[in-house]
Amino acid sequence: MQIKIKEWNINYEVEGEGEPVILLHGWLTDLESMRPLTTNLVKKFKVYLVDVVGFGKSDLPDEPLNSQDFAEFLQEFMEKLKIENPVLIGHSNGGRIIINAVGKKMVKAKKIVLIDSAGIKPHHSTSYYVKIAVFKTGKLFLNLLPNTKGIKEFKERLRNNVGSSDYKASPTVLKDTMKIILKEDVKDLLPNIDVPTLLIWGSLDTATPISDAKIMEKLIPNCRIS
Repeated sequence: MQIKIKEWNINYEVEGEGEPVILLHGWLTDLESMRPLTTNLVKKFKVYLVDVVGFGKSDLPDEPLNSQDFAEFLQEFMEKLKIENPVLIGHSNGGRIIINAVGKKMVKAKKIVLIDSAGIKPHHSTSYYVKIAVFKTGKLFLNLLPNTKGIKEFKERLRNNVGSSDYKASPTVLKDTMKIILKEDVKDLLPNIDVPTLLIWGSLDTATPISDAKIMEKLIPNCRIS
């Protein structure tokens, strides 16, 4: 099924009957990545699987988005489908969307479940900042040279040496989106989340380390880690 949100065609599916649950996937995945969770949920709940704007079968945005844009996306999705007081379950960037939407009081939820959620601004190692410095210096130098095919390819190699695998695999508009949202930090929003919150985390997660979960558990009033 499709729904129009802002100027985007958004793909979604609905399964089961009962109280509503919305599943939001992570970066560079789609609703299929959340489908295994529906096996048991559909026995008691009405489950909404959605391709977040920019991913899966939903439209790519024309311009880069920020966390507020993604929160408004969830808000309008719930309003248009008349979904009230759902359980919100989000993985990675899906968790970031939920934190922004609930923390800013844009949507009301019964409970939220955050799975390896993004949102805490990362603290990088010294080696990361060295790579950034090399990239910026190299880019500055290359910009002084004629913009030939070889120079363009070398710039791309420099860029790939810095970016994560998710960044490298993203279309340009999503690369620019990632640059924006990675500079944003949800810590100030966490105390505003006034619904029961469950954190599900992998101890070996390096993209969103367990230290992020401990920050969230400390700042969200009614929260626990599983």
